[in-house]
Amino acid sequence: MKAEYIYILIVLIVSHVICSCDDEDSFSMSTSDTLTFSTDTIKLDTVFSTVPSSTRSFWVYNKSGSGLRNINVRLENGNQAGFRVNVDGTYLSPSSGFQTNGIEVRNKDSIRVFVELTSPVNNGDKPLKIEDNIVFTLESGIRQKVNLTAYSWDATIMKNVVIDNDSIFDSVSKPIVVYGGITVTDGSTLTISPGTTIYFHGDAGMNVYGKLNCQGEAGREITLRGDRLDNMFDYLPYDYVSGQWLGIRFYETSYDNEIKYTDIHGTFDGIRVDSADVSRPKLVIENSTIHNCQGYALTAESSNLIIKNCEFTNTLHNCIAIKGGKTDINNCTFAQFYPFDSNRGSAFYFSEDKYPQSSLICANSIITGYADDEMMIQTASDEEEKTAAYLFDHCIIRTPKITTEDSVRFANVIFEEYEDTVKTGVKHFRKIDSQNLRYDFRLDSISPAINAADPATATLYDRYGTKRDERPDIGAYEYFMKSEHKRYRNERKRNQNYNQKLRRL
Repeated sequence: MKAEYIYILIVLIVSHVICSCDDEDSFSMSTSDTLTFSTDTIKLDTVFSTVPSSTRSFWVYNKSGSGLRNINVRLENGNQAGFRVNVDGTYLSPSSGFQTNGIEVRNKDSIRVFVELTSPVNNGDKPLKIEDNIVFTLESGIRQKVNLTAYSWDATIMKNVVIDNDSIFDSVSKPIVVYGGITVTDGSTLTISPGTTIYFHGDAGMNVYGKLNCQGEAGREITLRGDRLDNMFDYLPYDYVSGQWLGIRFYETSYDNEIKYTDIHGTFDGIRVDSADVSRPKLVIENSTIHNCQGYALTAESSNLIIKNCEFTNTLHNCIAIKGGKTDINNCTFAQFYPFDSNRGSAFYFSEDKYPQSSLICANSIITGYADDEMMIQTASDEEEKTAAYLFDHCIIRTPKITTEDSVRFANVIFEEYEDTVKTGVKHFRKIDSQNLRYDFRLDSISPAINAADPATATLYDRYGTKRDERPDIGAYEYFMKSEHKRYRNERKRNQNYNQKLRRL
């Protein structure tokens, strides 16, 4: 009786296993059973032609209740657009006709599909939309598609560029993409024309031993940025992420550099200036922005600098670090709201510990941020070497009020103390959105910087080249109501069109 019981139990188990295998190996032929996709469209944003894109992926789910078999998965247009596809570990290769057969998706299971793009040259000045489809054909005859779309943009690709004679970069209609970096040799000058954009790969930057002239204009700015045009997340473009390229370094032999109407962002160090002869002009920066750096926006050792109408914002280390030398700053905004690390540096740092401070004058400028104190001063350790050759005039500074003998070096300063409100710095500006990484450092209507600059020393025009009024504002940007902004924008556009006509003549 016991043996009979065991025999029946074995039969039942084997029958269950066989039935289970039959269930697993059965595939539906019903037209009502279909695949489900995590997305119906893969967007690869804008890519440079001939340059491989980042990899995107999507999931293919089977929620039908039965197994589903694809008799064919194919790239609809072959490789005409340059898409590359891997389906569940199988590459849709040219040798296979950009297709594969027999891809199975079991009930309640899924597979993953990976997509890349290396688009061909489109022989145009503007980005060209390219598309293709991945077609899934089930045994039932049902065809399902996932759309692939991107914009391909022809660019001038440069690798390990050495400027050993006077040269001009002028590429308004077609971007410049740099790999390996740009080196300007001693005795040579590189001029970058208005409206030019240069995209630097992650390993690239500019090393200047000679001279650099970034000659942007109001409305025709130069842009220096990283080469990632895609998104890290749906809400976050790589262009909003720091550390995308190496930045600019001016070496000891470099003098008489000019950076005007230029936007530098997404770097490690925005600008690094090596020590030099303080009696000779090293660098003039006007009407420019250095934003979102994984190091410093500007760090300079014992150099002669002139900085006007500039924005230095959101850096892991100090927004500006002046170590000795001679520096003249006027109508600038230093704002430290770096979002990626709470252990961020200060908005403004200067020191005479290593190099003597010939003079530092900072007028009509905002120094603010999240921290209680956004100004760090390091004087010489040797009392005899202290010069105290600095002056802040008509500035707003987020630091406790100076009550020591050094107070004479802070004239007409509004001290933005933490006790006032933790949001004081934020309220200066139109937008500080650290969650979505959206920033607008133009003045808000409630900022105490409005009408607070010294009319006698303030610059005549602001960061965008807009004329300041008779009661100028502190910081890089003059405050205007939206209606006034529109009027000034229209005037600037008319002037630009007129200047373009003159150039054509």
